[in-house]
Amino acid sequence: MKRMIFTVALSMAFTVMLCAQQYPFQDTKLSEDERLDNAVSLMTIEEKLGTITGQGVPRLGIANPGATEAIHGIVRGGDAELPNLGNAGQFGGGWSRPKPKYTNSTAFPQAYGVGETWDREMARTVGDVMSYEARFYSKGAPYKCLILWAPNADLARDPRWGRTEESFGEDPYLVGQMVAAEVRGIQGDDPTYWRGAALMKHFLANSNEDNRYKTDSRFDETLFREYYSYGFWKGAQQGAMSLMTAYNAYNGVPCIANDFIKEILIDEWGMKGTIVDDAGALPFMFMPTMHHYAKDINEAIQMALDAGLSRFIDSRFEQVKAAWDAGFLSEETVNERTKANLRTMLRLGLMDAECPYDQQEFGTEEDLPWERQEFKDKARLVTQKSIVLLKNEGKLLPLDKNKVTKIAVFGNRAEQVLKDWYGALPSYRVSPLDGIKAAVDSSKTEVRFQRWDSDGSAQELAKWADVCIVCVGNHPATSPDWDRQSVQSPWAYGTVAGDGREALDRRSLQLETEDLIKVVWQANHNTVVTLISSFPFAINWTAKNVPAIVHLTQCSQELGNALADVLFGDYNPAGRTTQTWVSDILDLPNMLDYDIRHGRTYMYAKAKPIFPFGYGLSYTSFKYSKMKVEKKDGNYVVRFNLKNTGSRDGEEVVQLYAKFKGDDASQRLRGFERVAVKAGETVPVEIVVPADDLKLWDADAHQWAFRGKKAKLMLGASSADIRLKKNVKL
Repeated sequence: MKRMIFTVALSMAFTVMLCAQQYPFQDTKLSEDERLDNAVSLMTIEEKLGTITGQGVPRLGIANPGATEAIHGIVRGGDAELPNLGNAGQFGGGWSRPKPKYTNSTAFPQAYGVGETWDREMARTVGDVMSYEARFYSKGAPYKCLILWAPNADLARDPRWGRTEESFGEDPYLVGQMVAAEVRGIQGDDPTYWRGAALMKHFLANSNEDNRYKTDSRFDETLFREYYSYGFWKGAQQGAMSLMTAYNAYNGVPCIANDFIKEILIDEWGMKGTIVDDAGALPFMFMPTMHHYAKDINEAIQMALDAGLSRFIDSRFEQVKAAWDAGFLSEETVNERTKANLRTMLRLGLMDAECPYDQQEFGTEEDLPWERQEFKDKARLVTQKSIVLLKNEGKLLPLDKNKVTKIAVFGNRAEQVLKDWYGALPSYRVSPLDGIKAAVDSSKTEVRFQRWDSDGSAQELAKWADVCIVCVGNHPATSPDWDRQSVQSPWAYGTVAGDGREALDRRSLQLETEDLIKVVWQANHNTVVTLISSFPFAINWTAKNVPAIVHLTQCSQELGNALADVLFGDYNPAGRTTQTWVSDILDLPNMLDYDIRHGRTYMYAKAKPIFPFGYGLSYTSFKYSKMKVEKKDGNYVVRFNLKNTGSRDGEEVVQLYAKFKGDDASQRLRGFERVAVKAGETVPVEIVVPADDLKLWDADAHQWAFRGKKAKLMLGASSADIRLKKNVKL
């Protein structure tokens, strides 16, 4: 009887398996290409074109993966502060999207702030949390969000760029390392499946907003390899197969239809997943007032798909079908692009009966991911690590709660945590003022606040205080500061020249509220400036006169807590600048000059900056000693001792730069580590530099090669603070 029951059960299981594997592509024993080729062979032309315009294949049981903005938290909910823009074609339905059951997710600092951590693990943490929450939103949902439009691998070559907030920084090596780490976080560790698909953006050389729909970024092959494409290349090496092309042209050819898609991204780098355009880029190809590169939409579609693009994100099925019917598209091209889109679906587990990420425990409605203390702690840690101590004259910081009994807080960035275009909607937000009040809640310290100095009363309040904290910075949506009124600036417009965002470059590097800092400082020199901004400002007067300055970026749900942790010494800051803080707009070349060798970034800058690249202070001090370099297994292993010579435990971001003979760049970052050292202790530090990282692009040979026979390796605390040097043979 038992044997009969077992036989019946086995037969039923086999029947279920056969039903589950109705098509050969569902057989996981086949190779990836065999499965994809079979799926393509079973599809109608309408279904193939459907994947090119953002659809799944319902008839074959292949779900649409969906997509979501995810620069520093997945964007699932609306917000009264911002309109619901920037989500074109996420669900294959144009500019609209269904509202999910939940609208919140964990909100981290802007990508610029994540870069300022100089900590790969923090970038990976952000990616990990975002894809976990994306799976939560996608489980059992008709509309999924498993393709994450992140990370941004663009380089912040100019601080006037409106989307500087989305970049990790100006240096290709730093950006490449952070991009690679976030890709690993998004896609997970499973050897077969991705938790989320990392779709890097925007390829290529997209760092001007004004007229981006028709501008042309011009530079040579060397800068293409060494600078503008480098971060994307590193992301591809970590398994990213997808990206978004930029609006602009590169050397006369719009990026949406540039040969580099197939020749470099797909054939050379192996990026065989979904390659998408940016919203609206297709019509810009043929519009007379834009690129005017194609004669009409049929030719634009043909050019883009022939070049290697596999999907239009703003849902143009009827137009693509019309191009097919008119004979503009070959069956071979359509099949190749369909296969690329299906590869992303396959890696996400959407073509299999089971995927390990489908089995994740997400908790109950009382235990939502973003409500867990674990995720709140991660947001707080990333924010703590992102804070840069720019100045601390006379050791004004950290503040002693037992000695400082009267604190006056000022400024238009003290009361709120603002939201940007592509940030998460958190379930709570801790403002700087709230964080400061909470930090001194158990003491006798009194905190008073005043936003502006409209009648001279701010000076009176400053005189009353033991310490003044001025919280100022940009508005990430370039909206008016009209108290609590929800006023949204029109697209591509702003109310302050020094502010910028997508579609709007900054007109000025000046901080509009620097006069408030002056007024407060005049009344009380014990002034701390908290600059909460998405990019650098030319704060020359503040840097010269105010004793203490900290910088952090917008949007973290834990902004106020992390800031208070640093101000009161519960966390020792170690963040570093990721961009050169120029002292004057005249130090910058023309905005559309993409040849950085004409004076951009720390590698080629001619003028002395306010704060150099890689700069940041600590509440303790460090000594470097005994540098040694050994060549081992094709790598250059740099070892040295790092001693904490102060009285506080702290972290040091040690930076390794290289100088090559005949290289126009003053130096190039080639390694870094964020190292924790207890007070008084010495730790050995090791930085492994692969030999390939000491190669530059040989334009004549079209390959990476050593420049000369020697290089100088330099260890330091910033690009302007080199402590140890050693020459090595290449």
